[in-house]
Amino acid sequence: MGKPTGFMEFQRLSEGAEPAQDRIKHYKEFTLHLSDAEAGQQAARCMDCGVPFCNNGCPVNNIIPDWNDLVYRGNWAEASAVLHSTNNFPDFTGRICPAPCEAACTLNIDGDAVGIKSIEHAIIDKAWELGLVKPQPAAVKTGKKVAVVGSGPAGLAAAQQLARAGHAVTVFEKSSRIGGLLRYGIPDFKLDKTTIDRRVAQLEAEGVVFRTKVCVGAKPETVGINDDALEVVTADQLKAEFDAVVLAAGSEVPRDLSVPGRQLEGVHYALEFLVPQNKEVAGDEKNPISAAGKHVVVIGGGDTGSDCVGTSNRHGALSVTQFELLPQPPKVENRPLTWPYWPLKMRTSSSHEEGCERDFAVSTKELIGENGKVKALKAVRLDWSSGKPLETGHEFELKADLVLLAMGFTNPVHSLLDAFGVEKDARGNAKATTDGAGCYATNVPKVFAAGDVRRGQSLVVWAIREGRQAAREVDAFLMGSSVLPR
Repeated sequence: MGKPTGFMEFQRLSEGAEPAQDRIKHYKEFTLHLSDAEAGQQAARCMDCGVPFCNNGCPVNNIIPDWNDLVYRGNWAEASAVLHSTNNFPDFTGRICPAPCEAACTLNIDGDAVGIKSIEHAIIDKAWELGLVKPQPAAVKTGKKVAVVGSGPAGLAAAQQLARAGHAVTVFEKSSRIGGLLRYGIPDFKLDKTTIDRRVAQLEAEGVVFRTKVCVGAKPETVGINDDALEVVTADQLKAEFDAVVLAAGSEVPRDLSVPGRQLEGVHYALEFLVPQNKEVAGDEKNPISAAGKHVVVIGGGDTGSDCVGTSNRHGALSVTQFELLPQPPKVENRPLTWPYWPLKMRTSSSHEEGCERDFAVSTKELIGENGKVKALKAVRLDWSSGKPLETGHEFELKADLVLLAMGFTNPVHSLLDAFGVEKDARGNAKATTDGAGCYATNVPKVFAAGDVRRGQSLVVWAIREGRQAAREVDAFLMGSSVLPR
């Protein structure tokens, strides 16, 4: 390693950020990447630990010790090359990945992990600054055509890998812009959409064709799913025109809340609030849902709920409360028990820091309305001591002019899977194995599935991994073998 004693000499350094009272006035990114010197010092903390558990903690198996050493030595070009060798889009993961690699860092056993995510962020921003990220079009075309359904991280990763293998790739997206929930689910203050735009431009230069406002199969009927499609392409059309099809449409069906008052005005799925907000920031349309001057209750304690909190504060909400069904986790994880796995501990996002009341072990019983509009929420506290949620009988009411349901997603849109005749697993996802022969292949000949449409709702980094791996399987299916990395 660059500095064998670095982990003893230097402390973990977090990225800087604009103060909360200032950043809630806009929708721009507010996190600053480390300076060159800071990144080099943070990279110097990487130990020569023998077995780098961070590699396996990372779903795309980033070669983290290698690019840490290169950053320490100031070799940004090589660091970028090593980073891109396992991850097509480190500009996404360097901003929004929760960094399971850091949980697996050897330093994390009894100290502070290396700031791997912040180093990744610094590398990719430096790579763009130095003009190191360039299109890599295939030198030889295969004559094979592949359709990719969905332009989220799994679809984009699969498309890029397949295009670089020489195949003619067309990506079909039902929304008006490319990016899937990267574009429409994640607010701009966490991921500026120019980050997606420059990657789309790179893919286009590599030969990928994008077709937006096109729905494959049938128009989704589920409420809460963004659909700008003006054209419908059937599954039979794709199977007839293309040599292979990759389904990478994500897991979009939101989990509902079946309680009295669900139908009241002012009760919405999270994406009914977040998608039009992203469109408003892009200048496409105005968000019909406003949190301005309202008491907002967000039901669900995950990342989507956190995004609702940050957006509500930027609207000018009077108050924001976030409910979580599960009990409050400990502030510090039990490291000897959990390392190198992802630990259970209290996590506070940047949106929580901007203003939010968080309440745990709470179950919503009823939404109370007045003149057809939601005005309050009735909830009950839960006791988890037995391992199961038992109502304590302690009920309470809370003012609520806007209730946002951010309880996760249950499965992909079934109209897409049914159109192809793809078999589903017990959870309603596309059934396709990742082991043995025929990885990512569905029961339908030449139709593959990758990302959340196959594994269920998950992380962006898992979607990138599955897109890359599925691309290799498709390439091998078309050509008999593949040199693409898994």
